[in-house]
Amino acid sequence: MPGRVLLVANGQAVDAAAVPRLPPEEFQQILSDAVTAGARVSAYYGQALPGQPEAVLVTAVLANDAEGRLGLLATVAGESLPSLAEECPSLQLFERELAEQFGVVPLGHPWLKPVRYEHPMGGKGAARGTAAARPTIPGDTPFFAVTGEEVHEVAVGPVHAGIIEPGHFRFQCHGEHVFHLEISLGYQHRAIERMLLGGPSRRTTVLVESIAGDTAVGHAVASARAVEGLAGVEAPPRAAALRAVALELERLANHVGDLGALAGDVGYLPAASFCGALRADYLNALAEICGNRFGRGLVVPGGVRFDLPAEAGVRLAVRLALTWEKVEEAAGLFFESASVRNRTDGTGLLGKEVAVQLGMVGPAARGSGLTVDVRRSHPFPPYTATRVPAVTASSGDVFARAWVRLEEARHSARLVGEWLRALPPGEVRSELPALAPHRLAVSLVEGWRGELCHAVTTGGDGRFDRYKVVDASFHDWMGLQQALRAEQISDFPLCNKSFNLSYCGHDL
Repeated sequence: MPGRVLLVANGQAVDAAAVPRLPPEEFQQILSDAVTAGARVSAYYGQALPGQPEAVLVTAVLANDAEGRLGLLATVAGESLPSLAEECPSLQLFERELAEQFGVVPLGHPWLKPVRYEHPMGGKGAARGTAAARPTIPGDTPFFAVTGEEVHEVAVGPVHAGIIEPGHFRFQCHGEHVFHLEISLGYQHRAIERMLLGGPSRRTTVLVESIAGDTAVGHAVASARAVEGLAGVEAPPRAAALRAVALELERLANHVGDLGALAGDVGYLPAASFCGALRADYLNALAEICGNRFGRGLVVPGGVRFDLPAEAGVRLAVRLALTWEKVEEAAGLFFESASVRNRTDGTGLLGKEVAVQLGMVGPAARGSGLTVDVRRSHPFPPYTATRVPAVTASSGDVFARAWVRLEEARHSARLVGEWLRALPPGEVRSELPALAPHRLAVSLVEGWRGELCHAVTTGGDGRFDRYKVVDASFHDWMGLQQALRAEQISDFPLCNKSFNLSYCGHDL
C-alpha cells in the first residue's frame, strides 16, 4: 500500500517523523495483511510520547525477505489495541510484552500472561521509570491445564543444576507422553534496553555485548551498524571484513559446541568429547584477534578496535582449516552412528507451516524448511559480495536442526578462510560524528541463533530515546513448546538442546 509503509534498507537511518502514523484500525489491517502475505515481524514495540501520558507510539518493523527491504509503520495507542495473535501467532509474544511494558492491552489475546516472571503486567509508569502502578492485567495468570484420568504435571526449574539460567518448564503428561509444554522465562530481568537510553556512551558496547554472552559479536555488530546509520558513516572495508570473520567464528564455535552437546545428550561420548574440545579452537581464534575468547571489545561503532596483520590472518586461516578437518571427522561419527540416529530422527518434530506461523528464525527455522537468513535477504558488506548458500532441511526434527548446524558451520569455515587470506587494505575505524536528532535506524544481523534486530531512535539531543532489541530466541521459544507436543518427556533435554535458545536474550 504506497505511502502507508515506509520502506528502508537494513541499517538505513530515516527521519523518525517520516514513519507513517496510521489510525489503529488501518495499522492493524496493514500489519495483518503483510504477515498473511509472507512478511515477517522483526520488531513490534512501544515508545512513550512526550506530553502524552495516556498515549503510546507503537512501531512495527516488517521484513520483506524477497525484496530485501524493511517496512516501518506506527500507530498511537491508548489503553488497548485489538489482538492479532490468533490470526498472526508470530505477534502473540510481542503483544504480551507491549502490555507488560506500556499497559496497552491486546484485547482478545488467547493467552495473555506475563513475559517476565518478576515483573507482572503493569501500567505505563513502570515502562517509563516512574513509580509502577498496580498491574492492569493479573500477574498470576494460571498455567494451562489438561484434565483427565492419570494426567499429571511435571515441573522443571526455574532453578537448574550447573550454570544454566533460570527458566520454568511445566509439562502436562499422560505417562511419558507430553500433551503440552508451557515455558515461563524472565526470572533475571536486567533492564538492558532501559540502561541503553541516553547513549551512545562508553558503556553502550559493553551493554549490548551482555545481551546474550554467547552472542556478544552478533549484538555488538547489530548495535554498531545502527549507530553508524544514525551517524551517517560506514565502517571501513577492512573493519567490515574483520567483523564478519568474528561473526562467523562465533557461529562456528556455537554450532560445533551444540553438535557436541547433542552428542552428549544421547550418550555418544566420542563426538561429544571431540566437538567440545574443537569449539575451543574457534574461541581461541577470536581471542587471537581481540584478546577475548567471546569477541568482547572487538566491535565498536565506526569499525573495530583491533587490526590483524596479513601474515597473522594467513596463519590463522591455515590453523582453522586443520580444525575444520577434525570437526568433519567428529561430526561424521555423530551422523553415521545408528544409535544416535535412533534418537534424533523423528524426534521433536516441527512442521514448516507452524514455523512460518510462529515467525521463527535461525537454524531452528531452517531445520523446518524456512530459508530465512539475514546474510542472504538483507546483506551488508562483505556479505553483499558473497552469496551465502541457503541451508535448509525438511524433516523439522532434532536431526534436521543438527544437520543444518553442520552445513552452516561448513560454509562459515570456508568464508572465514577466504576473508582471513584476503583482508582489504586500509584503516579499521572511521571517526564517528554526533548522531542526528529525531532519527530511526533498524539494524538486522544474522547471529548464530538467527536474526538479531536493533531498532534505535534518537531524541532532540541526538541521544538514544528508544532502544529496542529483539534476540532470535524471542521468536523461537514457542517453537520449542510446539516441538514437544506428542513427544516423550525423556526427549525434552535433546529437543531443548537442538533449539539451544537464550534465556537472557529473551528478556531485556
